[in-house]
Amino acid sequence: MTLTRAERPWRVAFGCVGVAALVLQYVLMVAGHGDALVARTVNFFSFFTILTNILVTAAFVIPAVAPRGALWRWADSEGVRAATTLYAAVVGLVYHFLLASSWSPQGWDWVANFALHYVMPLAMLLDWMLFTAKGRLRWVDPVKWLAFPLVYGGWTAVHGLLTHWWPYGFVNVDRLGWTVALIWYAGLLAFFLAVGLIVTALDRRLGRDRTPDPA
Repeated sequence: MTLTRAERPWRVAFGCVGVAALVLQYVLMVAGHGDALVARTVNFFSFFTILTNILVTAAFVIPAVAPRGALWRWADSEGVRAATTLYAAVVGLVYHFLLASSWSPQGWDWVANFALHYVMPLAMLLDWMLFTAKGRLRWVDPVKWLAFPLVYGGWTAVHGLLTHWWPYGFVNVDRLGWTVALIWYAGLLAFFLAVGLIVTALDRRLGRDRTPDPA
């Protein structure tokens, strides 16, 4: 399938932004810590923000550079793009309302942080609104989309218990204890589900609005 004249430059541009932001954040995280390169690399890929931005960047890059084949069909499918939009929206909202007040990045840290938590989530939302076919999602889809945060939660628990490094304070079992951390995690899963239902409702409504009336 050929991208429209608007889609290709949009996706190329934000694919480049995503790659640049991820590379910059990685360099900032490992710079000056060559003795702990492996551990910091594992930690880098243990942030939900990073994993989500890899998905978002792939959702921009793959349709732009490989507009055919199995990989394209995966990246351009309505379910994958809606799920990626959900994860990106949660990243932006959770950061803004729960995490942004806890630190004040400066310089290149601010650039990477702003791109990963604001620019890319907003770009993914707009991409889904403007370019993704609507009307094909089912109400069960938001439940299926919980697989990613569930697997991530399992990895976070195992990794944290082994290393005592936690990506976010609200899942720090060492400090909060299992009960409080699990309450936070359950609340976040409920939030994922709620946002997923909103995405699905918008999809179904927009799909109806764009369906032409029978002659």
